[in-house]
Parts: sequence; structure tokens; C-alpha cells
Amino acid sequence: MSDLATLSEKFQISIPKAVRSAHDWKAGQKFAFIPKGHAVMLVPVPEVSELFGIAAGANADGYRDRDDLV
Repeated sequence: MSDLATLSEKFQISIPKAVRSAHDWKAGQKFAFIPKGHAVMLVPVPEVSELFGIAAGANADGYRDRDDLV
């Protein structure tokens, strides 16, 4: 069975400890809510420092630039 949480009267939800621990989520971390049909995905927003090097080795060949727009 999955962990459950209840929406409070102030529209707040506490993320269960097992889920926080499994994903190493910390207090103060920011999240994005992404609607998917009748569900919502909860996705952590990375810090800028975590994005450093994310495109290392990427091949830009065939990338469409704005200069070729008609």
C-alpha cells in the first residue's frame, strides 16, 4: 500500500517521511505541480548549481536556430 496524506483545511499536505527519505527531499525545497489529466505530478525544482554540466557532451548538430525561421 502506498503512503497517504490528507489535505488540511488550509490546503496543505505533509509529505510522508518514507517518501521524503526515499527522495532525499529537505525542508524549504521548492516543487512544481504539473497537471496530468486527473492527477498532479510533484516535481522538485533543481537549484542552479545542480544544473551545472547537465549538457556536457551534448551534440548541437542539427539544432534549429532562430535565424532560419521564416
